[in-house]
Amino acid sequence: MGLQVHLVYDPQGWCFVSVITFIWLYNTYYIPKLVLIPHYEEEHIPAALIVVYYLVSFLCVTSLVRASIADPGRLPQDPEIPYSERQNWEICNKCNKMRPKRSHHCSRCGHCVRKMDHHCPWINNCVGEDNHWLFLLLCFYTQFLSILTLMFNFCQYYYLQPLTKTKKELFMFQHELALLRISTLMALVMIGGMSGLFYSQLTNILADVTTIEKMSNCLEETLKPRKPWQQTFSEVFGTRWKILWFIPFRQREPLRISYHHANHV
Repeated sequence: MGLQVHLVYDPQGWCFVSVITFIWLYNTYYIPKLVLIPHYEEEHIPAALIVVYYLVSFLCVTSLVRASIADPGRLPQDPEIPYSERQNWEICNKCNKMRPKRSHHCSRCGHCVRKMDHHCPWINNCVGEDNHWLFLLLCFYTQFLSILTLMFNFCQYYYLQPLTKTKKELFMFQHELALLRISTLMALVMIGGMSGLFYSQLTNILADVTTIEKMSNCLEETLKPRKPWQQTFSEVFGTRWKILWFIPFRQREPLRISYHHANHV
């Protein structure tokens, strides 16, 4: 299963992605520059903290890029339907094409997506069967990076020893308080926005239901868990090896999903 680049030409979505990218660049540049590296040079903190911050930042941006350009599960123009699976397919009433049950037509992208969860403007892409795991990793690592940012900003003024060797005449150190306050504000906004989204995504996966299905009229059946949590998460991440769930630069291999046990929209 090769890497497929999927781009949505939506200027509004590009603006949302640019905001997320700016926040990531801002914190990834200023937190090490103002806090971590100066305190490491004066032997106040170990080098491991710098490595951890950059590693989480790298995993965060990797999840963002891959979730934005990954094919969410777009159906081909003329899909080949195995004879044994025909009863699990239906006709889309918007594009008049055959699609598996639990698929949904995205009006923003103009095509059907397998097991579509929702269209997310923050990644300018649909969240579907093939990139849902990347979206989850993006939520997870964004919160992780924001928590680290808040922690280091707090330690800068209330825990770490004062810096003695830094050049205070440099612009960034002259405006250190303002720069770190902006960083703290952005981290709080990201935590507040991502925590609710991440929690709802986890509950949906545990219930084996998508956001679209949860918002539909058939809630009585879709909210009943049908599978163990290990199986539902394995189907989303494409592997039963839990350690691989946290690696965003691997290639996902989909597990076989039985559509006829699930409700559809």
